[in-house]
Amino acid sequence: MSKRIEVNDLNVYYRDFRAVEGVSMVIEPRSITALIGPSGCGKSTFIRTLNRMHEVIDGARVEGQVLLDGEDLYGPGVDPVQVRRQVGMVFQRPNPFPTMSIKANVLAGVRLNNVRMPAAQADELAERALRGANLWDEVKNRLGRPGGGLSGGQQQRLCIARAIAMEPEVLLMDEPCSALDPISTLAIEDLMQQLKDTYTIVIVTHNMQQAARVSDETAFFNIAGTGSPGKLVEMGPTEKIFSTPDVRATEDYITGRFG
Repeated sequence: MSKRIEVNDLNVYYRDFRAVEGVSMVIEPRSITALIGPSGCGKSTFIRTLNRMHEVIDGARVEGQVLLDGEDLYGPGVDPVQVRRQVGMVFQRPNPFPTMSIKANVLAGVRLNNVRMPAAQADELAERALRGANLWDEVKNRLGRPGGGLSGGQQQRLCIARAIAMEPEVLLMDEPCSALDPISTLAIEDLMQQLKDTYTIVIVTHNMQQAARVSDETAFFNIAGTGSPGKLVEMGPTEKIFSTPDVRATEDYITGRFG
């Protein structure tokens, strides 16, 4: 189920402005890759190109390739909606539909894609997704209550369940813990470790400790200055990037000397 991502010389533009320049990397299946770097260096823009979410912004375009097990996600005739089914996304702030029930929230993406299924099958899918997000035991007796009534950490796991219900091959997480308290953050980090057995996971984080704790590979992005494009400076096994990076700027960022 989990798939390999290969990015070749990717440039991302918003109209005439180049936000990300010349990124090439390989993201291995069944692994967690953390994207780190100072604000404004293109991490969130880059992660959104992996499922074509950046295209919802008017004037956004890319040059280069993003291959999912060898298939170019930007190839002619490729449907962005289909890409987003294969490559799920969890955002910075939990965004459940507040008045919709917990169960309806889990199934929202499936329903939006006009997938019709018998009630028993829908129940089974909702339970499987909530179990996958480590939320089932906490909500199984109140599936009909509004998703907005859950705590912040539970809402974020509900959003992860919603992504899992689509049965994607890749999970993208854009700072999924930035709005959460330390205990909820730990729950999401534990969950990520479990999910990587099934999915390829890419996470943007500003939390260096989090990147060191959860990821197998770390990619450091940087920017030369305001108005310059973000670039990938170096990428490698997390342990190496955090202990003996090849580039001085990486070390300076990780140790807090800048950024």
